[in-house]
Amino acid sequence: MRSYSVKTHQRDEMLDVTDHVREAVRDAGVRDGQALAYVPHTTAGITINENADPDVVHDMLAQLDKMVPWSQPFYRHGEGNSASHVKASMMGSSVTVLVRDGELVLGTWQGIWFCEFDGPRTRKLHVAVHNTN
Repeated sequence: MRSYSVKTHQRDEMLDVTDHVREAVRDAGVRDGQALAYVPHTTAGITINENADPDVVHDMLAQLDKMVPWSQPFYRHGEGNSASHVKASMMGSSVTVLVRDGELVLGTWQGIWFCEFDGPRTRKLHVAVHNTN
């Protein structure tokens, strides 16, 4: 397993971590298998989505803010970051990507995105690579 530090700079932010996952696959020497990327945080998540047009990230963050506003009168969590917990659960804490011939099997426009919802912070990303042969 490889672990990476991910430094975020804004409260809500998405960072492309595809290269970290590729590095973990390369370092593991796995030709055919799976790469699991895991985020061990309750206010951050991970997802796979388009990485070619930065407007997609903008639109996703804007829509998440619309669906889950930062402040709501019914929020009870004492730290004041209930929206962050909800958004992290919506994204999920892990993604699995197939590996074929030593490469991630991603679509033409796909990338792996670390999703920060309570930043800025220094976070962790863990990547485990498994051989299926």
